[in-house]
Amino acid sequence: MTPAARTQAAIELLDSIVAAAEQGGAAADTLIARYFAARRYAGSKDRRAVRELVYAAIRALGERPASGRAALVTIARQDAALAATFDGSAHGPAPIADEPAAAPGVLPRWLAERLAASGLDPAEQAALVERAPLDVRVNPLRGELPVIEGAAPIAGLPDARRLPAGTDLAPYAGLVEAQDAGSQAVTLAAGAAPGMTVLDLCAGAGGKSLALAAAMANQGRIIASDVDRARLARLAPRAERAAARIIEPLLLDGGREAAALAGVRADIVFVDAPCSGSGTWRRNPEARWRLTPERLERYAAMQRHVLALGAPAVRPGGALVFVTCSLLDAEGADQVELFLADHPGWSAEPLALPFGRARGRGVRLTPAHDGTDGFFVARLRAPC
Repeated sequence: MTPAARTQAAIELLDSIVAAAEQGGAAADTLIARYFAARRYAGSKDRRAVRELVYAAIRALGERPASGRAALVTIARQDAALAATFDGSAHGPAPIADEPAAAPGVLPRWLAERLAASGLDPAEQAALVERAPLDVRVNPLRGELPVIEGAAPIAGLPDARRLPAGTDLAPYAGLVEAQDAGSQAVTLAAGAAPGMTVLDLCAGAGGKSLALAAAMANQGRIIASDVDRARLARLAPRAERAAARIIEPLLLDGGREAAALAGVRADIVFVDAPCSGSGTWRRNPEARWRLTPERLERYAAMQRHVLALGAPAVRPGGALVFVTCSLLDAEGADQVELFLADHPGWSAEPLALPFGRARGRGVRLTPAHDGTDGFFVARLRAPC
């Protein structure tokens, strides 16, 4: 592909990403993969160059642009080499004229205001869309310690390694799990130990269930539940590769979750709650184009529902661990205050984690301060 053709491909991809963000469609990574699956003529260098151009535009624009062309025109006006590719050639975009561009920035105004109210200054906000590192958790259950070129330890997390960008993890399936250092750190808040019963209430594909199984040395019981059949179905093969033998998947019927959990009494109920994902925008920067005040309120309501479901499953004196990959207080510190107000006798416990700073009754990790994805975590103790 010529440089102009690469720019045109990026415009086409951005058009589909903008439309998906507006309509709740597939994520950017999925759309990029589909695009090149239908264009086998594009070589690896072409795919990499187009992908980098697409994500450069996404990271540069806080507000959803009107079109892919408007997005690239915006950054081309600051980049002479990119502007030169708007040459009107057979496979390239038309020359840049006196046309509207998108407004550069980190976040939509309303989100910037909400994050500022949640204690994140402009530097913290800017870090939300920087490139994320590649972190993995070495799996002690396999009894093998893989040697991966360029792997660096992460202080405070004995099983964590930070790898060079682009490292192929396929040869290490089961030996390591891709998991951000922040995600590993907040899992420590569970305090899971051998012999315990743990309910992973929003298990998804089971990344934290696998980490909990390792912390428990495969002794005890982990009930990994979720209402999403497709995501939960991915857990069993992952657990088999990781030699995690104590995980029991439990598919919940939406609206009837309480009945399915009525007989569960766990030492720990781990709630990795559905949220806006603002802490993971380094990996999915177009997600900030999708979020609206109305969607944020729906996430907050969903979290209140999940916490209310989890509380009865905690044995007397046990713990409810609440985690979100969000940096908005509406999905973190505020939820803990609401829960404690509604559940007399419960208390928030102090946490000592390798990363993070106190926020409300919990701990918050941020990309700028901790070099991890953003998380909020709180550990809530049930009355005896």
